[in-house]
Amino acid sequence: MAKTKIAVLVSGRGSNLQALIDAAKDDDYPAEIVLVVSNKADAYGLERARVAGIATAVVDHRDYENREAFEEALDTVIRDHGTRIVCLAGFMRILTPWFTERWRDLLINIHPSLLPAFKGLHTHERALEAGVRIHGCSVHYVRPEMDDGPIIGQAAVPVLHGDTPDTLAQRVLEAEHKLYPQCVALACSGKARVAGERVRLQVREFGADLLMNPHD
Repeated sequence: MAKTKIAVLVSGRGSNLQALIDAAKDDDYPAEIVLVVSNKADAYGLERARVAGIATAVVDHRDYENREAFEEALDTVIRDHGTRIVCLAGFMRILTPWFTERWRDLLINIHPSLLPAFKGLHTHERALEAGVRIHGCSVHYVRPEMDDGPIIGQAAVPVLHGDTPDTLAQRVLEAEHKLYPQCVALACSGKARVAGERVRLQVREFGADLLMNPHD
């Protein structure tokens, strides 16, 4: 089976990267991670990639005079490895419209909330403050607006009595580790396609939009 070449961008520990690495070990998984890139040389995600025998690169944003120059260098490194789809996994840089449009419908992100709720940072604290009963995570195609774009899939987790931001974050992270590889597989196999700013899935059992129960 021909596999889609993907690059993963990280800035930190890379736990979602590890979930993708583990999934890609399966011969039937439709994606091959050909490159892991970080804007920080000390990101632990780079070590995860090295252990797995995956090529790595550091493109430090501080080495460039502006965001556009940084993204041009980033784009060049990604394309040099034959990348077809780019996955953000804790990449802590806001990308400009130039980059997001250059990779339109080929750039995927995971966000720790049920979008469109709680865009931005501190999602778990804000969910608790709002008193929601259900929280979770979303995987979506990236658009120029922050945490916006057609949603590939979501996983819901309950908000429990006595939850703190840390306990809720851990429960959501466990869901992320299951959801992200599934959604990346849908994108790489051509079963998730954007039509009219919605994702249409060629997966009969999930219907038009993917909602996963991480406890299945």
